[in-house]
Amino acid sequence: MEDFLGENIKTQEYFLNMGPQHPATHGVLRLLLKLDGEIVHNVDMDLGYIHRSIEKMCERDTYKQIVHLTDRLDYLSAHINNEAVCLLVEDALNIEVSDRIKVIRTIMSELTRLSSHALWWGVMGMDIGALTTFMYAFRERELINDIFEETCGARLTMNYNVIGGVRYDLHENFVKRVKALLAQLKQKLPEYDKLLTGNVIFRKRLEGIGYISKEDAIAYGLNGPTARGSGVSCDIRKIHPYSAYDRVDFEESIFTEGDSYARYKVRIKEMWQSVHIIEQLIDKIPEGEFRHKTKALIKLPPGDYLQRVETARGDFGVYVHSDGKKSPYRMKFRSPGFANLAALNKMAKGLKIADIVAILSTIDIVVPDIDR
Repeated sequence: MEDFLGENIKTQEYFLNMGPQHPATHGVLRLLLKLDGEIVHNVDMDLGYIHRSIEKMCERDTYKQIVHLTDRLDYLSAHINNEAVCLLVEDALNIEVSDRIKVIRTIMSELTRLSSHALWWGVMGMDIGALTTFMYAFRERELINDIFEETCGARLTMNYNVIGGVRYDLHENFVKRVKALLAQLKQKLPEYDKLLTGNVIFRKRLEGIGYISKEDAIAYGLNGPTARGSGVSCDIRKIHPYSAYDRVDFEESIFTEGDSYARYKVRIKEMWQSVHIIEQLIDKIPEGEFRHKTKALIKLPPGDYLQRVETARGDFGVYVHSDGKKSPYRMKFRSPGFANLAALNKMAKGLKIADIVAILSTIDIVVPDIDR
């Protein structure tokens, strides 16, 4: 290795623990870094610090009880995770929910995506050093959480979706408050671009950093915005539409550069697309039942069942092997964060320690979603 004068200097590799309590790891995650100076040669990930055996717990619970466990995984996609289990059971039992339920679920899912992406944007800037963004992001996020609270009584772990519909009908103020939110988002989202997207320092921290090719993204099984930043078309809302996604028009947010800035741009575009989806539905919420009556104890016919949804972080899969009893014989969650984190070493090699923080932010991990 040469110093700034061009003279050879002797260096030595060493190991550094990053975490498990580092504030920029977005949860209890330990990274073991192999370094030469500040240059990263290898990243080993040590998971499991908050593993709670949720999949094993599902084997003793009823299907109705399982729904609420899923919002403890990716708690920033609580509505969407809940919906995945409900859709699986409804499909297995041939329960056809009303159009009103489908539209309500879709609106709530897109509000969830907006809330999650707003938090991500605020923390993204803070991780890089722009502390102001956190306060701006929470301005919009709190409005969304207020709507959630008025609708179902919770702001984070919702448990609003239930098998056969939703727990409560929409509040009388729902449409008015959502329209006011959309108007504010259309006014304020350009501020996000003004503060971060076009900021020259911010762009230098992201452009060309954490590159992963389309081929490698597919090989690693990347999904969600992380994969779409490398040009991979993988939006479950487009590939396998569910709820009311087959009746709305929206673009899949894809960029081909494959770096951290591309992954950033995907999420910014997704926020605009979520606004567009909600605008198409908010004045067309059908009348009808908000919850179908189901048996107190649900049993799925023996067999294998799979349901996939698109959370704020990507493809969330629920697999059930049923033996016909009240609880699944085996339940497996395919969380988007686990697959996306697997590519961190590939993205980080040859970069510096500070770049790992930027890459993690653009992957947008939620550690309970990974550990389960």
